Amino acid sequence: VQLQASGGGLVQAGGSLRLSCAASGFTGRDYTIGWFRQAPGKEREGVSFLRYSDSNTVNADSVKGRFTISRDKAKNTWYLQMNSLQPEDTAVYFCAAVKRRLIISSLRNIASYDYWGQGTLVTVSS
Repeated sequence: VQLQASGGGLVQAGGSLRLSCAASGFTGRDYTIGWFRQAPGKEREGVSFLRYSDSNTVNADSVKGRFTISRDKAKNTWYLQMNSLQPEDTAVYFCAAVKRRLIISSLRNIASYDYWGQGTLVTVSS
């Protein structure tokens, strides 16, 4: 499995961006996918997650109501739609995947994921 993240860039506060993660080598149904981010000097944190098996999505409190994770099965691509961006959203964003259905309590655990994209930088100016 290989993941390729794209879509980052510079945006003003209040603006929107959509990140994409193109996956190759995906087979089966029980994937869990997610988006993480890492701001300068901070640890990587989970942002949004989706379980293929039941389409259940979970978002971190910091992005609820602003970010939406989705997927296009035909294209083997998933997305992170980010609205109402704020300077504190500035970070390198990574997509990640694992070939199993994670329980809710494991979604934010970086060690739960086996495959990672290379990261795409999102910069939000004030």
